[in-house]
Amino acid sequence: MTDQPRDLDDNTCDLRKGEIARAWEQLVATARRTVADRLVVGTSGNVSVRVGDLVLVTPSGVPYDRLAPGDVTGVDLDGRQVLGTLTPTSELPMHLAVHRTTDARAVVHTHAVHATAVSTLLTELPPVHYMTGALGGPVRVAPYATYGTEELARNLLDALTGRTACLLQNHGTLTYGATLDQAYDRTAQLEWMCHLWLTAASVPGRTPNLLTEEQIREAGEKLSGYGRRDAR
Repeated sequence: MTDQPRDLDDNTCDLRKGEIARAWEQLVATARRTVADRLVVGTSGNVSVRVGDLVLVTPSGVPYDRLAPGDVTGVDLDGRQVLGTLTPTSELPMHLAVHRTTDARAVVHTHAVHATAVSTLLTELPPVHYMTGALGGPVRVAPYATYGTEELARNLLDALTGRTACLLQNHGTLTYGATLDQAYDRTAQLEWMCHLWLTAASVPGRTPNLLTEEQIREAGEKLSGYGRRDAR
């Protein structure tokens, strides 16, 4: 980290103040949404969004309802703090690993209950629903590593290969997207699918039907155009 992080009024900042302020506002709103939707408890979980070569992140140990416009916290892609005075999330290595190696513009990490439960039981979430295709295929579970470590960052990158979501063993979830809304929607969808799997798998004497690779691929192709006017 740098000794003197910059703030939004620093004239040396090469990004427009308004763009950073809007991105921070959206980040805080997303972080608060994870609490409201019970995907995290207290200050657990974290969110990041990329603006150029700057990564805005939720700070460590600060309740999201207390975050204000002046609390903007940002680092460069090497992890050096360049905006704000609050300490960035302890999960910074995980966020930076995703921003550096994928096309992510936003990352959401939660401790969602059903998803975390599944992470303790399986090495991959079975394809019980066609929305599996929207995440790139069956969601893998990254092996456990202590939170905030480079080991955890490496494990999740392996689990994310060809995917936009993964489970973190005995820990939680991580998803990414082109926008905060997309990353959040993928998080919510993953939690729902984990809840679905736990519900179906708990029926005595019955085994959930699973989709084939071809069915997942076809669904993924259709979902990639969902909402576009030219989609068929």
